Amino acid sequence: MNDSDEYYYKKDENYEIIGLCMEVHRILGPGLLEIVYKDALEIEFKRHNIPYKREKEFSVEYKGIILPHKFYADFVVYEDIILEIKSTKDISNDHLAQTLNYMKIAKTPIGIIANFQNKSLVHKRLINS
Repeated sequence: MNDSDEYYYKKDENYEIIGLCMEVHRILGPGLLEIVYKDALEIEFKRHNIPYKREKEFSVEYKGIILPHKFYADFVVYEDIILEIKSTKDISNDHLAQTLNYMKIAKTPIGIIANFQNKSLVHKRLINS
């Protein structure tokens, strides 16, 4: 996959996910706990027949050994898009690093961070190249 292919990879799915995040934000507004937005997004994914897994568990392997601590992606949508939900003032470098690490461990090419804290939804799309 070259750079232009990566940019367009799952473009329609990305727009659909962000559109549903915007719909949830429009109805619920800013400032609620992350769990509330996750609950609402789960309803939207079901209503739109979008395949997803919530709080999907991933193991981390080190030198052939599965480590005891696991991580849980907020959502894995369309089998290979990590969606992380935030309700914080800003999307920080820590959030970006966390999502990139999740993408690497899950072997997914796309990550989306959606932040519901502000007046308008703020989102970032990450590509694992």
